[in-house]
Amino acid sequence: MRRSRFFLFMILAVFAAGLLFVLDGCGTEKKQAEQAKKSSFPVIDEAYQLIKENAVYQVEGDKLIEGALRGMADVINDPYSTYLSKEEAASHRESLAGERVGIGAEITRSNGKFIIVAPVKGSPAEKAGLLPYDEIVRINGERLEGLTLQDVVRLIRGEKGSSMTLTIYRPEMTKHLEMTIVREAIPVKTVSSEIMKERGETFGYIALTMFGDESAKEWKTATDDLMKQGAKGLIIDLRGNPGGYLRAVGAIAGSLLEDNSIYAYMQDAEGNLTPLVVEPSDQYDPKLKKIPIVLLQDKGSASASEVLSGALKDLRRGTITGTTSFGKGTVQDTMELTNGGEMKLSTHKWLTPKEQWIHGSGVEADLKAEQNKLFTEHVRIVTDIYSPGNHHEDIAYAQRLLGGLGYKVDRTDGFFDESTAAAVQQFRQDGQLDSEDIMDRKFYSLLRERVEDYRKDRTNDIQLQMAIGYMHHVLTE
Repeated sequence: MRRSRFFLFMILAVFAAGLLFVLDGCGTEKKQAEQAKKSSFPVIDEAYQLIKENAVYQVEGDKLIEGALRGMADVINDPYSTYLSKEEAASHRESLAGERVGIGAEITRSNGKFIIVAPVKGSPAEKAGLLPYDEIVRINGERLEGLTLQDVVRLIRGEKGSSMTLTIYRPEMTKHLEMTIVREAIPVKTVSSEIMKERGETFGYIALTMFGDESAKEWKTATDDLMKQGAKGLIIDLRGNPGGYLRAVGAIAGSLLEDNSIYAYMQDAEGNLTPLVVEPSDQYDPKLKKIPIVLLQDKGSASASEVLSGALKDLRRGTITGTTSFGKGTVQDTMELTNGGEMKLSTHKWLTPKEQWIHGSGVEADLKAEQNKLFTEHVRIVTDIYSPGNHHEDIAYAQRLLGGLGYKVDRTDGFFDESTAAAVQQFRQDGQLDSEDIMDRKFYSLLRERVEDYRKDRTNDIQLQMAIGYMHHVLTE
């Protein structure tokens, strides 16, 4: 049985390394197989047989077993405890791995179509010429009707070095194209950094998207580089970070806290506390333990992110900027089952160094700053066409973005009224599109581009600007 401890927030994003317990004695596998066939609870076997023999809607036996497993997890009434099928467990582990095998493209489902959002830079998808808004029509000659997004992603993934053929429809060319793409290992980068020079002061900015397999190594590389460039302080951006591996948090916390510091506590069902001590930090630049730290967080900062922010806050090692974090104070273990699936269970609470349980309340920011809504809106692909008088969530989405970009829109409820039509027409004129009052693919594509440009300009990032201002204050006081 393999057990792996991790911190997680988003089920889809949640995608273990761990301890391997080897069962000794001959005949173990046979015994496990026999136990899997026969339940310890006769009523379960009875229900299984009744369904198999009498149900007018036939279900495969394996699916009945999986349904029972999901049901047991659901009864716990804990959103973080769940059953994962063999395929889900594999995706689960892959999401936190240092690399994934595929073609390197973000895909979405819009109005029943599977659309390329964007290829990853340098990926097989980009090299093959895939573009945003390309519609995937067939994979290896097979049409995709009736498939889910998860099904399509599963078809695209495969063995490293294997090839696949995509048939895509490109709207602006109004024709189909066939592309043969060789799958490659796509590195998953979780840490990005840059040196900042503001008002005569030099400090580092480092962002973590999650705490994955390689995050600690990436953190070391990034911090080494920042310190060599003369960083006198560090802004750590954990906004939107859903969590990840506890061991990654321990390593990163060890680079910032004094040796032997307790950065959190684990509490079992009986209330027993086990201190979590930072990992040895000899490999890191010792100045990291002394320089000022400002940590950025928001409502999307959860679990492992909160372990780090809670430690820095309680130990007075840094200042938290932004908004209160999500508030996930439980720890999950995953345990392998004989069918290849896994049971993920909340087995512990975690507490901050001051023994505070932040579950449901989150870690409060020291310096509060609400973000501009253009940064919190999920920018998506829209392929339908809308005109005045229509009503749809896609229209409401466009209304919110237009308003955020400074266009006058009287409503954001999804009804395409006169004010919306005027704003759309003005936006199209400003973007050198045809002067029409319709929302089509060109309109949504330009809207997405304008919002992304807005986000790239860090002067528009209210929370980051507050962090920079505070860092400057600390460095000059």
